[in-house]
Amino acid sequence: MANCRGSGSTNGSGSHAAETPSAWFGRMIENCYRYAVQAKSAGRPIVGILCEYTPRELILAAGGVPVCLCGGSAKTIPAAEQHLPANLCALIKSTYGYHVEKSNPFLEMADLLVAETTCDGKKKMYELMAQSRPMYILELPQKSDDADALEHWFGELSKFRRFLEARWNVSITNSNLRQTIATMNRERALRRELAAFMRSDCPPLTGRQLLDFRSSISGIPADFQQYERAIELLRAETPDPAAASRVRVLMTGVPMVHGAERVLEIVEQSGGLVVCLENCGGLKPILEDVDASTTDPLRALAEKYYHLPCSVMTLNDRRLDLLRRLSAEYRPECVIDLVWQACLTYDVESQRVKTMVERELGLPYLRIETDYSPSDSARIAVRVEALYETVRAGRPAGASAR
Repeated sequence: MANCRGSGSTNGSGSHAAETPSAWFGRMIENCYRYAVQAKSAGRPIVGILCEYTPRELILAAGGVPVCLCGGSAKTIPAAEQHLPANLCALIKSTYGYHVEKSNPFLEMADLLVAETTCDGKKKMYELMAQSRPMYILELPQKSDDADALEHWFGELSKFRRFLEARWNVSITNSNLRQTIATMNRERALRRELAAFMRSDCPPLTGRQLLDFRSSISGIPADFQQYERAIELLRAETPDPAAASRVRVLMTGVPMVHGAERVLEIVEQSGGLVVCLENCGGLKPILEDVDASTTDPLRALAEKYYHLPCSVMTLNDRRLDLLRRLSAEYRPECVIDLVWQACLTYDVESQRVKTMVERELGLPYLRIETDYSPSDSARIAVRVEALYETVRAGRPAGASAR
């Protein structure tokens, strides 16, 4: 096997550090805040989104700035528990905690929140948040392969389009919708190209470093420049044998939003390399583009977003199909399934994932159920290390990795 560098030299050093992609995305929140403030000053509405099912293209076509507001901080959870039950998903409580504390500047400047009927916990939390914030709800059907359900979803996006037009007195034409589709297709393509480096026997960066190459706001031109620069630098990386013994990991499961990367960090600090992140912060939302040339771009949008293999769908066979595909492309040696406590849809679905991974893919599987608290970090590390021992014991004699 070829050697590889696991240190991620795109971090840069010295006086040029601020010019590197890693330094740029290391200041992602600050960059997004500055962009949002300037956009709002120029008259553009700030639109908070809370799920990957919400088409950013429609918001951009209306002149808005789509900002992801999913909470990743444990610090805001106590405030949320004043109103929400303790046995609720950490992501929901963290997001709502920012609302209670009024501590998220993006949420405070938002002219509109767009939510969706995914899990019951989020739906009921949105009801509380909507008591004091403008909100639009997209009704997401639940049946993944039903033609009528897709038609219902297309109707929901049609209503959302009309709502945006009326709210800000704009016209979302097919022409400008195609332009914003092209923008989002470019963003997805750049992020896919970055993720493709992990297919190598010796990836030039870690999974944690790759996860940093994302933004809370879509369509920022400076981000695109930094994506392109990162690709250029990673192509020039020199192999380093230090990472040859690391266990290749595919991570799947719940969204891993900004600030909630603890488990991924444990996975890599324990000797693994996350070569594929299937969840909403990774490959799941960026693998499929939208056909910008179609005569009906809104229908193309509906089809793309409805294909997302989220656990709220039934049957969610698409997730299993995606895991089969990603396993073939990224060649993991094991699968780690992350579940936030009280996330019932992913928790129940983990049994189907486990069965498919072990029986069909022939890979060791580990389910990790946790929340945002670091109190169980040591226990998680022990379980991950035990998984790696199983992987190493199953390797052919003399092999470092697959």
